[in-house]
Amino acid sequence: MAPSIQQLPEETHVVSPEKVVPVLAKAPEEGPKVKRQIDLEGGTTDAKYPQYLPTWNHGQKYPPLEPFNYIEHGKDADPTFKDLLPEGSKIQKLTPSIGSEVTGVQLSKLSAAGRDQLALLVAQRKVVAFRDQDFADIPAKDQLEFGSYFGRHHIHPTSGSPEGLPELHIVHRYGPTSSEIDAFFSNRNSAVSWHSDVSYEAQPPGVTFLYLFETPEVGGDTLFGNQVEAYNRLSEPLKERLHGLKAVHSGFEQAQFSRDQGGVVRREPVKNEHPLVRTHPATGEKALYLNAGFARSIVGLKKEESDALLAFLFNHIGRGVDYQARVRWAPKTVVAWDNRVTVHTATMDWSTGERRHLARITPQAEAPYETPYIKPEEPVKV
Repeated sequence: MAPSIQQLPEETHVVSPEKVVPVLAKAPEEGPKVKRQIDLEGGTTDAKYPQYLPTWNHGQKYPPLEPFNYIEHGKDADPTFKDLLPEGSKIQKLTPSIGSEVTGVQLSKLSAAGRDQLALLVAQRKVVAFRDQDFADIPAKDQLEFGSYFGRHHIHPTSGSPEGLPELHIVHRYGPTSSEIDAFFSNRNSAVSWHSDVSYEAQPPGVTFLYLFETPEVGGDTLFGNQVEAYNRLSEPLKERLHGLKAVHSGFEQAQFSRDQGGVVRREPVKNEHPLVRTHPATGEKALYLNAGFARSIVGLKKEESDALLAFLFNHIGRGVDYQARVRWAPKTVVAWDNRVTVHTATMDWSTGERRHLARITPQAEAPYETPYIKPEEPVKV
């Protein structure tokens, strides 16, 4: 089985990631323990966006998530994309089945109609990279306002976030080369860990945004897999059998990993059951909805049966290079993808010590649901 996402921490010590970084503890009367990336760098930093460096505040505690009413903005959006892709803009496919790159559009300036069309385009193309964006330079409140249009902000239970901005999930890695690389690969052969973000929630994310502050000159790309095409490639008998089955998605391992490293757990972990085959509310497409990061077992199957079926499906998803896309990061890039119909994995392929620093806005969507299996019509024989 591929390594779980909770085994691949996004943040590492600036000097020696193979050692657990002690949390900067204060005396009990002084308040909760807080670890700050800037302190790990000696109190000063050459980060281009220091205000977005991660912190881990043990005083941040949140209650269990409550259900909320989600609005699918892509469902009735104009399929001509006239408000999203005006004259002068350019869209180019990265691969036939997944991924597009857009220039000549400024996300922060989109009207409500343009945002609706954005949701539809991302549902159709699964992942879209928008170049030459001002997103990282506008006020954080405007970034969050933009994201809230697509659903309730998810606050990650264990990741670093900027001080005062718990809704931003910070992806950060920085430090010298040999010790970091050696430690990272001491018990794994690659950084591949296909997952859909926080799929253990009752209402996992839909349209999601990741935007760049800094990246290595070369390396640190993100790979995305098309779960609709992964489903379509299966035989009809297997598709039919998967309908009606549910998988247990668990956040307990991620929380325990954070605790073991002296990290934060802002909200107590949960498990939820989701259908193996999920229907997208805007496109009606069926997609596999499971991932090696968080799916632990299939409800109703014996352990050997569940393990065997999950292993096949994880392998099928991970090796499907003809329905995967690789997105290369560049300055002023915002990548939008739909967590309901994709999986993704980071790459750990640069050894220069350069900083990789991004922020993720993660709007939650509907509770996953499935629609009945429909057997294709047999071709008419003449």
